[in-house]
Amino acid sequence: MKEKLKAILLFGQPGVGKGTQGAILGKVPGFCHLATGDMFRGLDRDSELGREFLKYSNQGLLVPDELTCRLWRQYVQGLIDTNKYLPGADVLLLDGIPRSPAQAETLDEHIEVLAVIHLICDDEEELVQRMKRRAEIQNRPDDADESVIRRRFEVFHAETARVLAHYDPSLIHHVTATGAPSRILLNILEESVPAMEGHFGNPLA
Repeated sequence: MKEKLKAILLFGQPGVGKGTQGAILGKVPGFCHLATGDMFRGLDRDSELGREFLKYSNQGLLVPDELTCRLWRQYVQGLIDTNKYLPGADVLLLDGIPRSPAQAETLDEHIEVLAVIHLICDDEEELVQRMKRRAEIQNRPDDADESVIRRRFEVFHAETARVLAHYDPSLIHHVTATGAPSRILLNILEESVPAMEGHFGNPLA
């Protein structure tokens, strides 16, 4: 990756809807959704990387920064090589990375952040219940144990929340993540599209 890739960050607490909204946006021309949770869960669990991921995710902990960023670079390059992501035409919609200030610093070498969409839900108990329902529907064992879920929130507040301070406040857009999913999607688009237009022209054409 010789040139910095244009990116928009989907940011927020576990269960706030980053993956749901990201998956929808990923089908819109001009967006390429990359969810690090899916990236990690797609690993062969019997491989060295797969076992390393499970060691942390099963405890609700963050995967180490170096491992996360190394796998992310490999994954993005694979998307480019297979023409699933076109850097000159698409913006990377990053969901789940960066999750620490150190990751944000490392990614500064590879991405130009056009906007940070901060999804907000003040009711943490609602998010816990969302994650438990999601674990049942999607068969995600890392979300099935409530103690692990609550540990993930502790990690978010202690580490991931500090990522926002890494970026210029003018890039950060706060979007309420409760209510009709279509309204949330519209609000995300209203914040994202203007940030993209200066770099790609009309991104949805």
